[in-house]
Amino acid sequence: MNLSVVVCVLNEERRIRDCLETIYRNMPDEVILVDGGSKDRTLAIAREFTGIRIIESNNSSLTKDRQKGIDAAIHPLIAMVDADHRLRDNDLESLLNDMEEFNFDIVQSGLISFSNHGFWDAAEEKAWELTQNIPGRRTMVGTAPAIYKKRIFEYARFDDRITATIDDTDFSYRLSKFPDLRVGIGRTKIRQYHFSDFKTYVKKFQWYGKGDGEFCRKHPRRTPSMIFHLLIRYPILHSGKAIRKGSFQAIPFFILQGLMRFTGLVRYFAKAI
Repeated sequence: MNLSVVVCVLNEERRIRDCLETIYRNMPDEVILVDGGSKDRTLAIAREFTGIRIIESNNSSLTKDRQKGIDAAIHPLIAMVDADHRLRDNDLESLLNDMEEFNFDIVQSGLISFSNHGFWDAAEEKAWELTQNIPGRRTMVGTAPAIYKKRIFEYARFDDRITATIDDTDFSYRLSKFPDLRVGIGRTKIRQYHFSDFKTYVKKFQWYGKGDGEFCRKHPRRTPSMIFHLLIRYPILHSGKAIRKGSFQAIPFFILQGLMRFTGLVRYFAKAI
């Protein structure tokens, strides 16, 4: 494969074992775990896996840790996998095939729910089918699960001095300045496991909103586009698509995501004043 897998974690003792087991079943050439200072048993569990490379990155950030893992990788292809992802056998090979088929420099997988037991879990999966799981080229993609050609990082790097909380949007924005780079979504769908109660989704989306705020602070000209994205595209346009497709359960998910991310953005700027 010539593939390194990078997993960034912080206090993930409840999810890391299953994640690593599914990664190892895909037989990558290298597995790197970057721990951001876990206080639970995350590191003890990770050390049970033969050959794993562990980087301890105390008092760090997810953005910085992603780049630390990338810089440590020795192979030309890097898969970014998070603790909530559950790979099936051959998922990495399938995603590599997607990269070759579409001639992508970054290929992100589609997503399906690992458990789908709760209302919000099922609603998120419906939302993915409408917006995420559409193979083809995109302007921007998410960070994980995805495979990167390492040469990408000659053009842009994850940098917490730019956006301290979450760098996904800004990283893609920087790469979009280079039209010869190709990024998009593949046909592979990887399972994602969330603690899927309402409060967890609210907290997650507000955290994303803080990252949206950091992006707008760095690129003020993009602020109207971001506000349109959060207040119009998610709750109105995406919900309209859900109505047309009969995926009604996705509607509250789109509304919650847009409004809570906007709330997180507003709180970020309120604290900055």
